[in-house]
Amino acid sequence: MKCPKCQSQFETITFQEIEVDRCLGCRGLWFDMLEKEDLVRIEGSEAIDIGSDQVGEKYRDMQHVKCPHCKVEMLPMVDKDQFHIKYESCPICYGTFFDAGEFRDLKENSVLERFMHMLQTLRTNL
Repeated sequence: MKCPKCQSQFETITFQEIEVDRCLGCRGLWFDMLEKEDLVRIEGSEAIDIGSDQVGEKYRDMQHVKCPHCKVEMLPMVDKDQFHIKYESCPICYGTFFDAGEFRDLKENSVLERFMHMLQTLRTNL
């Protein structure tokens, strides 16, 4: 399987029995369906994201990215709580691709970001 961004090969890494594919070139991460959601809940899982934020930024706004499994164009997504985190999701297999540094950033949900989300939720419920 090849990286949808830089076309390098993936290596398989395992964190607490969950296998994830990491690009050997740009160090982006491919999560099969629900792997990201499982790993977000596990303390220390950000250690799998060893890539440089600067390299991840280089690929961040790339468009027309094809799923490495299905070969269909993936959908650009934004995290619901941290709007600055952009990733791609496959509409067929539901896999997701995070550029280097994005998964680490997702796990670092800052106090300010949590507070802003709480305010937004309160406003919605009023």
